[in-house]
Amino acid sequence: MIIKKIIDLTMPITAQTPVYPGDPKPKIEPAATFAQDGYHVSRLVLGSHSGTHIDAPFHFCEHGWRLDDVPLTYFLGRGIVIDATGKAEGEAVTMADAAPYIPKLSPGTIVLFHTGWSQYAGTKRYFHHPYVAPDVIEAMLERGVRTFFIDALNIDPPDGSSFRAHELILGANGVIGENFANFDQIDFDDPYIIALPLSLPGCDGSPVRAVAVQWA
Repeated sequence: MIIKKIIDLTMPITAQTPVYPGDPKPKIEPAATFAQDGYHVSRLVLGSHSGTHIDAPFHFCEHGWRLDDVPLTYFLGRGIVIDATGKAEGEAVTMADAAPYIPKLSPGTIVLFHTGWSQYAGTKRYFHHPYVAPDVIEAMLERGVRTFFIDALNIDPPDGSSFRAHELILGANGVIGENFANFDQIDFDDPYIIALPLSLPGCDGSPVRAVAVQWA
């Protein structure tokens, strides 16, 4: 196979990258410079959920899989983009939105909730995103889906009133990806999604570099 197109789905990590309230803010600074040391090295201070990232089950489940327990197959596979654009601040993605896509889902499918909210990254509105209703998650879990990505800060309500989607997905030893970007650029069917985490044994999550690939 030949790669026909590749779309970067990753939010850049900088000091301005939005983080969930209370999470560590990214800090990137020189640790060595060419002028002083003859080479460059940077010091990175990040949370495990900085930028485009994966939540491992251990994030919400004390006895859930840690990052290194999750099969790498969870982080790559055929994607289905759920069109949830047009949602208002704090509005749910409902079964009415998801129903046309449910029959297409099967074990190994990676679900991409396209809210369009990544366009607001760096603004206050980014923190008032849409979310996914629990019954949508339940229906997808029943189809065998275990990988759920969203182009927003959080898959659950922005006011922190509930973390039911996290509880359902991570409780089933699934994974969640948040702060994805550029879902609008996936203009082809059956994108192959790759979003591999760092190798962080025992950890609850990790930043990822995520792409959508179109094969010729």
